[in-house]
Amino acid sequence: MPLNQAQGYSNMENAPYSNAAYSSSQWLEKEQARNRRSKWIVIGSLVAVIGLIAIGVGVGVSVAKNHKSGSSSNRSSSSGAVNQTDPNDPSTFTLDSRLKKSFYGIAYTPEGSQLPECGNKLEDVITDIQLLSQLTDQIRLYGADCNQTALVLEAIERTKVNMSVWLGNYPIPTDPAPYERQRDAIIDALKTYGVDHVAGITVGNEFMLNYLTDQGAQDPNSAVGNTGAQLLLSNITDMRNAVKELNLGKTIPIGTADAGSYFNNEILAAVDYGMSNIHAWFADVSIDQSAGWVNDFFQETNVQVAQSLPNKPEMFIAETGWPTASKDAAHENNGPSVASEANLQIFLDTFVCQANTNGTKYFFFEYFDETWKDAQFGGVEGHWGLFYSNRTLKDITIPSC
Repeated sequence: MPLNQAQGYSNMENAPYSNAAYSSSQWLEKEQARNRRSKWIVIGSLVAVIGLIAIGVGVGVSVAKNHKSGSSSNRSSSSGAVNQTDPNDPSTFTLDSRLKKSFYGIAYTPEGSQLPECGNKLEDVITDIQLLSQLTDQIRLYGADCNQTALVLEAIERTKVNMSVWLGNYPIPTDPAPYERQRDAIIDALKTYGVDHVAGITVGNEFMLNYLTDQGAQDPNSAVGNTGAQLLLSNITDMRNAVKELNLGKTIPIGTADAGSYFNNEILAAVDYGMSNIHAWFADVSIDQSAGWVNDFFQETNVQVAQSLPNKPEMFIAETGWPTASKDAAHENNGPSVASEANLQIFLDTFVCQANTNGTKYFFFEYFDETWKDAQFGGVEGHWGLFYSNRTLKDITIPSC
């Protein structure tokens, strides 16, 4: 396709959109099934921890404050993944020659940031920031539960790295409490750490996808979609006002993230940016065509639409990548291609530097494998990382851009 030939994506002799196996509707069906599972784990956790939350909100940022003033060693307990010349100073970490700062951004959730356990630890987040800072200077978070906003900002402060964070608030359509809880955690963290390392705040992750799936609908700009949009718009407006009231001396962009074909135009018209989750794997695209397919989908479905709106919100790819394994044999391929480290390498080699050259702003999915997803959902869900869950780099070569 001319678009891909001009922009440097390879192996695009056949247009994915002309192949029924690569249809966007099939991808959306897979995305709906995938996100129903994530929605149920969120809802189940909320029911289980209603008592815990009342305590957690009050002490959230104070945990990071106590870490900051404490005298305990900061050596990471994350399997010795990073060496420090001074065990008490996380900024003295040794660079890994295999890592290159080639990524525009990387999607990241601190280990143990799921309710109700909330088992995340500052020492682990410090290790993650030490490694991530060698790959990118931008990360995006999905939510703010379990004190993750404060932990990440604290880790950046201790490691003294050049890192910006796109904070996240993960509301759900059926209950206002999660949004309010996360908003308060974000505001507390901003009061404590300021905004020097904050690039934006993303309100919602696949909110419209989940809402429409519940309603048995697909069109985000239908009457049903516009009804759901009003729910999210109230959160977006509230988040914007809450940040503005802090008078922090810096305007923090407020945006939203959703599945690629589920952006509502009323929402896009009210935000500063949109982040689009686009996975060639779930569209049954072969690995040799995946990088170009992602680019085409993003440009045609997201960028062009955003540019047609009066506010012209900036668009990002919020998630894209390739899985390296499956928990079961039934999901180890998407039809034309398998989940493998070799294929992750192909995606890295055909997407990362090309996207950088084209000025595409993206967050690679993801930093490391998430074992809770593997246990809860199976399939490929827990195997999208550049690193294994123990923070060991997979058998891949990071592109040099």
